[in-house]
Amino acid sequence: MSIPFVRDLEIEYGRCDDLAPGIRRVVAGNPSAFTFHGTGTYIIGRDKVAVIDPGPAIEAHVEAIMRAVHGETVSHILVTHTHNDHSPACRLLQPQVKAPTYGYGPHGAGKAEQGVVVEEGGDLEFEPDERVRDGQIIDGGRWQVDCVHTPGHTSNHICFGLHQGKALFSGDHVMGWSTSVISPPDGDMRDYMASLRKLLDRDDAIYWPTHGPAIRDPKPFVHAFIAHREAREAQILACLEEGMTTIEAMVAKLYAGVSPGLHRAAGRSVLAHLQHMVDAGRAACEGAPALDSQYRAVDTGSCL
Repeated sequence: MSIPFVRDLEIEYGRCDDLAPGIRRVVAGNPSAFTFHGTGTYIIGRDKVAVIDPGPAIEAHVEAIMRAVHGETVSHILVTHTHNDHSPACRLLQPQVKAPTYGYGPHGAGKAEQGVVVEEGGDLEFEPDERVRDGQIIDGGRWQVDCVHTPGHTSNHICFGLHQGKALFSGDHVMGWSTSVISPPDGDMRDYMASLRKLLDRDDAIYWPTHGPAIRDPKPFVHAFIAHREAREAQILACLEEGMTTIEAMVAKLYAGVSPGLHRAAGRSVLAHLQHMVDAGRAACEGAPALDSQYRAVDTGSCL
């Protein structure tokens, strides 16, 4: 199943766009191969509002958020996760609006409890004022959101479901313009697949990702993401059965049409798949799966 990507998005940095009743967005000027046009900071409600994902620590972007909420009260700052394009602007925004931050926890929360040391690429300074949990309701008076823990892209990733309009702010868990990067050790393919399937049990009418345009037909899109990951694991298994033993060799074959500059990220994605496959008994290696491990296929009728 091919993924029905949606990439049409007209933006102007610093401008606040009205997207739907009670939903506005300001896009930060941090475009890249991993952020598309930049981080989309959402404002929900009127008069008493919440800001979702303040974004990178770019003063001009925070100034644009402040212009957008002029005359209103920011009562909540909601953070989907702690990558550096999502949470650092909290430290610039919070002193001006005096609102508490809400998130699942600091970077690595969800893995740290398991004794896993995560990569240093996240926002290690962020600690939410209020730690939220799966299923928790945040009540803003005229708006309410439920917290949906969706680990996979990061262990502390949270989506926020706005009850008014059945809208899900999906962060980086599900985006319309691209698949999500799953980079171990904080990224976890098994968790990611379970988090995708978790969304299928919901009745959200629309997704608003932090990067890119809205996803207006969510369930077929999520099914396509699941099918894409399952197909990738089938390709990796085929590589193993052909005698390829290294991630480097698999990336060269599977991502031959992708810019070499993205091969490092692709390698980490293949590692995430292999970790999942080793856990499931479809692949094996000596010791814990790593980028430089030697891998082999496992007969599904045998045990590791």
